[in-house]
Amino acid sequence: MRLACALLGLAICTSPALAAAPPAARVTILYDAFGDRPGLEPDWGFSALVEYGGRRILFDAGNDGEIFARNVRALKVDLRHLDFAVISHRHGDHTGGLGYLLQVNPKVTIYAPYERFGLFGGPVPATIIRPDTALPPRMRYFGGTVPAELSSSSVWPRAHFVRVDTLTEVAPGVALVSTVSRTPGTLELHELSLVLRTPEGLVVIVGCSHPGIETILEATRPYGDHVHEIFGGLHLVSTADPEIERIASSLRDHWRLDLIAPGHCTGEPAFDALSRAFGDRYVYAGLGTVVALY
Repeated sequence: MRLACALLGLAICTSPALAAAPPAARVTILYDAFGDRPGLEPDWGFSALVEYGGRRILFDAGNDGEIFARNVRALKVDLRHLDFAVISHRHGDHTGGLGYLLQVNPKVTIYAPYERFGLFGGPVPATIIRPDTALPPRMRYFGGTVPAELSSSSVWPRAHFVRVDTLTEVAPGVALVSTVSRTPGTLELHELSLVLRTPEGLVVIVGCSHPGIETILEATRPYGDHVHEIFGGLHLVSTADPEIERIASSLRDHWRLDLIAPGHCTGEPAFDALSRAFGDRYVYAGLGTVVALY
């Protein structure tokens, strides 16, 4: 083949072995509390490197910045070359490695939930202030002349945060879904999930699923009508067994997931229930695991 091409002088004649490899389509678990890969440190929290459509996306940043950095280096992941990062929600076990990320990649775009006076900063409308003109200026906010917009500070003031509060496509075939928790304990917490539109259906990467995994899946419907696989935390760690069984059955029978790869706060009883419900369609995704998307 190569000799014939050389003799003919055909630039378009290419050996299959020399053809460009297709871009990676996989998820690498960088941070979690379970796994058996040597050289990595388990800790409570979550982070994953998502590679799809030629893009490299960091999803969440773990709990402890030093452990996050060591795991990233052990897995030979170069955070200097990311298309963007996504932080699912404001909890420390998903944001702890942001300092390290910004140290090695200070200009990276980071998508984060939009919350008024939230951890990630941003504008706040001045309409939150109800004026009372009967008061003297010294008793009024800003002396009675309120700016059109207030600014909320961030723990990471130099970070390039893009705050999201609705379903937003951030790249072809890559979207963010925004949901809000109605659960006591995390009431009004905003959470982002990453959604990939693949040939097999949607792949949904979740941080903790505080709003409920079924609520999150419902929010993905405008982006696709079939969910192929879920990665990440389902927040069933302290949920009663009957509810765990109901959710496992719903994901299998109502949502008709092809695959499920739970981690983080899903909980050991839920790992058990989901592995029974899905059988060989249950995908192990412990710390250090590299999982092909399809």
